Amino acid sequence: MSDDLVSYRDATPADGAVLGGIARATFIDTFGPLYALPDLASFLAQGSDAAYAAELADPDIQVRFALCGGAPIGFCKISSLKLPAPDPASGAMELRQLYVYKPWQGLGIADVLTGWAREQARARGASELWLSVFTQNPRARRFYARHGFAEVAPYHFMVGTQADEDIMCRATL
Repeated sequence: MSDDLVSYRDATPADGAVLGGIARATFIDTFGPLYALPDLASFLAQGSDAAYAAELADPDIQVRFALCGGAPIGFCKISSLKLPAPDPASGAMELRQLYVYKPWQGLGIADVLTGWAREQARARGASELWLSVFTQNPRARRFYARHGFAEVAPYHFMVGTQADEDIMCRATL
């Protein structure tokens, strides 16, 4: 992807509404049809603009936006490890969210954001980076495998009352 078409910037606490909007929209676009409306609504309510602003004010959380013409088209979020990972290394980090709007997928943006996540985790002293991915998302699973993430253990990701079968993955940094 040409550098003059896509730019990247770190999020600030003032970006809560920006992050909330893109996080909800990309989740609905990617997974919305899988859920009953009450479960989806309950899940999305947890990701309010205020909740995202509070996350962005937390020094443990870092977010990087991909932009086209100043409009966000994707983002990546990392933090210290929150997943119930089996036997993680001390100081392990987590890639908590990585989403790119569908028209922009396949253009290398997710590769750039994943590279950023790995660099930030290494800069914070982490020797491994964890994430969870929906087992029924083969494209994402192939993407993460290509970036060195090995599938380690199952994980139930809750969307309202629905438990999705995810798999936790680990990459050595």
